Amino acid sequence: MPNKVHCAHILVKTEKEVNAILERLKKGEKFSKIAKDISLCPSKKRGGDLGTFGRGQMVKEFEKAAFALEKGQISGIVKTKFGYHIIRRLE
Repeated sequence: MPNKVHCAHILVKTEKEVNAILERLKKGEKFSKIAKDISLCPSKKRGGDLGTFGRGQMVKEFEKAAFALEKGQISGIVKTKFGYHIIRRLE
């Protein structure tokens, strides 16, 4: 198990929005473009890039999903107290 991961994410408020994002990704739209266009997180300026973070730095649901991903893999829907996320592991 890695101690740190480098991830990007897209954050939205509703399940309807996050499902629409998954469809856009399935059609080949770039993750970073979607993040810049609609994510609610300030990381949207960097295409959703959160940088590298270690265990215990993110809320439990987000951390569990992020650390389970392989490099380049995109998560399914991750619900936290902040809203709905889609996470992409960069490194």
